[in-house]
Amino acid sequence: MKRISWKPLIEGLLESVWLVDPVDLRILAVNQAGCDLLGLSRDQMLGKPVIELAASPEDQFFWEDVAQGLVDSIHSETLLRGSDGLAVAVERRVSLVWPEADRSVYLVGLRDLRQQRHTENELEKRVAELRATLESTADGILVSDLDGVIRNYNRHFAKLWSVPEAMLLHRDDKALYAHLASQVSDPEHYQQRLQEINDNPLLEASDILVLNNGRVLERVTQSQYSRGQATGRVFSFRDITQSLQTESQLKLAAKVFESSLEAIFITNPELGILAVNPACETLTQYAQDKLQGANPSDFFFDPQHAEVFAEIHSKLLEHGLWRGQLCVRKADLSTCAAHVSWVLLRDDRGRVSHTICFFRDLTEEHAAQKRIEQLAYHDTLTGLPNRLLLSQRAGYALRVAERNGCECGVFFIDLDRFKNINDSMGHTFGDRVLVDVAQRLKSCLRETDTLCRLGGDEFVIFLQELDARGAEVLAQRILEAMVDAFQIDDMSFSVGCSIGVALYPEDGKTLDTLIKCADTAMYLVKSRGRGSFRFYQPQMNVNLLSHLKMDHAMRQAMDKGLFRLHYQPQISLANGSLQGAEALIRWTDDELGEVPPSMFIPLAEESGFITTLGTWVLEEAVRQASQWQNRGTPVTVSVNVSALQFHQADFVETVAAVIRAAGLAPQLLELELTESILIRDANETLGRLHALADLGVALSIDDFGTGYSSLAYLKRFPISKLKIDRSFVTGLPDDEGDRAIVSATIGMARGLKLKVVAEGVETEAQRDYLASLGCESFQGFLCTPGLSAPAFERFITRLPDTASMPLDLQRLTIS
Repeated sequence: MKRISWKPLIEGLLESVWLVDPVDLRILAVNQAGCDLLGLSRDQMLGKPVIELAASPEDQFFWEDVAQGLVDSIHSETLLRGSDGLAVAVERRVSLVWPEADRSVYLVGLRDLRQQRHTENELEKRVAELRATLESTADGILVSDLDGVIRNYNRHFAKLWSVPEAMLLHRDDKALYAHLASQVSDPEHYQQRLQEINDNPLLEASDILVLNNGRVLERVTQSQYSRGQATGRVFSFRDITQSLQTESQLKLAAKVFESSLEAIFITNPELGILAVNPACETLTQYAQDKLQGANPSDFFFDPQHAEVFAEIHSKLLEHGLWRGQLCVRKADLSTCAAHVSWVLLRDDRGRVSHTICFFRDLTEEHAAQKRIEQLAYHDTLTGLPNRLLLSQRAGYALRVAERNGCECGVFFIDLDRFKNINDSMGHTFGDRVLVDVAQRLKSCLRETDTLCRLGGDEFVIFLQELDARGAEVLAQRILEAMVDAFQIDDMSFSVGCSIGVALYPEDGKTLDTLIKCADTAMYLVKSRGRGSFRFYQPQMNVNLLSHLKMDHAMRQAMDKGLFRLHYQPQISLANGSLQGAEALIRWTDDELGEVPPSMFIPLAEESGFITTLGTWVLEEAVRQASQWQNRGTPVTVSVNVSALQFHQADFVETVAAVIRAAGLAPQLLELELTESILIRDANETLGRLHALADLGVALSIDDFGTGYSSLAYLKRFPISKLKIDRSFVTGLPDDEGDRAIVSATIGMARGLKLKVVAEGVETEAQRDYLASLGCESFQGFLCTPGLSAPAFERFITRLPDTASMPLDLQRLTIS
C-alpha cells in the first residue's frame, strides 16, 4: 500500500495538528505549530503515544475510550504536558477521518488557550480590586452606563436608599429605579433632574435629595471616561441630614472642623497654613502656633517622589482635588504614612480662595494589612504555611530542581480516626491536638522543608533534595514521633497517622500533581489498615479514578432514572405455581453499558450510596407489587436489604411509609436479610425485626449458610423463610458436601416450620433432587432469569391456574 505523505496536508495550517494512529494511539504526523505548542521537536513527537502528552487523569480515560472505539469525535478543553513539565491548556477537536477506504486516522486540532486564561485571570483580579475599592468608600455609589443600565452599586448605597433584600438578590434595573423614585419626597422634580443628567453625558452636578423618611442626601454626579470618551456615570450619595439640622452650615463646619477625628488644615492660595484642628496638632505633634504660617512641605514628604508638591499643586488647579499617600514627619522626627485628601476652593469669581487638606494616620491600617497578609499565607490555627504559601515555595523549588536535576518529595499526612477526638472531646480540644501534632511534625523536618496544613486533619510536607531512601527514613521518623502519647490537661491519648509519598520527577512535575499522587497513596494506606506509609504507584490512580468514575456515574444514573427492576419468579416444586418474585436491580449506562450488580453494589456499600439505592428499590418494588395487587393478580415481592440500610434509625418507619403510600397489603412484601445483619447488635436487631413483623411484612434469610449461621437467631427472630445460596445448589446432585448441607438445611427448616427457597437452579437434575428433599420452591435460569415487569406478567400467564387448586395451595401461591 502506498504510504501517504501527511506533511504537505497539515504543515500549512495555522493551528496545531496531530495525526494519530487509531490502533496504538501513536502520533503519525505533526505540523510545526504542533511542535511549537509543547516545545518538542518533530522527532520527539513522532511515534509518541498521545497518552504520554496528557496532563490530566481524565484525558487518560478519554484516550482509553478512543482505543476501545467508544468515541470517534470530541470537541473539548483539556491539558497537555509541555516539554517543561507544565500543563498547557488547549481547546481540542478530535475527528476520525478515512484518507483511504481501508485506513483511518484521528485528526487532532489544538488551539493554545494559555494567553486567554491569563487574560481571564487578570480581568477577574481587576474586577475584584475594583469591587473592594467600591465597597471601601464611605459614600453610597451607583454606577450606570450612558443608557442608564446599572453596572454596579455598593452596600452603603443600598442602605441609604433602603433597597429591599429581594432587589439585592435579583437585579432588576427598572424595579430599582422605580424604588428610588418612590423614596424621594418630590418624585416629579427628581425625575425631571434625572432626565437632564441623562440628556447631557458630560454633565457633572451636585443635588440635594429629600427622602420620605426624612433623610437628606447630597448626590454628586460625575461622568465616567474610557479612552477620552464618556462611557457612563458615577452617582455618589452622602447623608447630610445631620448637617442640615444645625442652625447654620458655618457653625456646623466649625464644629466638624474642631471635633473631626481626621487631621485638617486650611491654607491660603499660596499653601500657607491658616488654621488647624486639634487632630492635626495631635498627629503632627506640633502646636497650633507652630503650624500656622508654615507650609505643608515642612512636614509632608514622599520619599519616592521629590517633586510631589508640584504635582499636587498642578492637580489642585486642574481638578480641584488631589488624593494620595504622603509621609508625615512629626515633631519628634518619627514618621508615619498618611492618606491625604486635598481640596481647592474658589470664590464666586472662580479665583482660588483656600485649600483644605484632610489626612489620617495609616499606621493601624498598615499593621492590619500585614496581619491580612499573615492570614493570607498561614493557617490561623497552627500558624503553619497554608496552600498558597506552599504553592509559592514549592513552585520556586521545583524550578530549581528541574534546572539542577535534583529530586524532591511530597508527603500527604492524614490523622487516623481524628473524628473520634472531635466527636468525643469537642472541636476546641481537637484544635489543641492539631496544634500539638503540627509542632511534633515540625520537629521531624529540616529548615528547608515546608510543612503545610491543608485543613481539618490533613497536612502536606514539601521536601527539597529528597530521594526514595530519604523519604522512607523521614516517614519512619514521623510515625515514631507520633507513637509517643499526647498529653493535654490531665488526659493522655494516642494519635496515629497515615502517610502517602510522591517523588519528583517520576511521580509528577507540578505541586498539584505530586499532592494528588501522595493523597492517592495515603488513601490506599487508609484502606489497608492505617498507621503506615506508602509510595505512590501509577496503578493506584487508575484504580482510584475507576472507582470515582463508577461512583459518579452511579449517582448520575439515579438522577437520570437509568436504574430499573427485573423480577425473578419463585416457583413451587410441588405443582409449578408462582410463589413470589425477587426484585433484582439492573443498570444500563450510556457510556458503561450494562453494569452488573456485582460491580456496582459493593461500591455503593463502600460509599454509603447503598441506602439511597436500597430505598429506591424498596419504593419501586412496592409500587409494582401494588399495581399487581390492584389488578387482582397479587404477587409477593421480595427485596434485598443491605446491612447499612437496615441499621438506619428510621428504617422501619420508611418501610411502613412506603407500604402505606402505595396501598400495598403488607404480607405481599418480603424483606431478604443477610446473616451478618442478624448477628450485629442482636438486641436492637430483634426489636427492629419484631417491629417489621408487626407491620405484617415477611422476613427471610438470604444466602443462608454463607455467613455466621446460628440456630439461636432462627429460634429468636421472626423469620419465615430460608434461601439456600446458589453456591450449595451448583454441585447438586453429585457433590456429596453440597447434598449434605442442602439436606440438613431443608430438614432443619422443616423442624422450625420455615419455608425454603433454593437459588440458582439451572438444571432439571438440581430441581428434581431439591423436590425429593421436600424443598418448597426454587428460582434460577432453569425457570427464567429476571424479567421486566411486562415480561414477568406474560410469563405468569403460562403458569398453572391456582383457582383449581386446593385452598391451602392457593394461599401458598399468592402469599
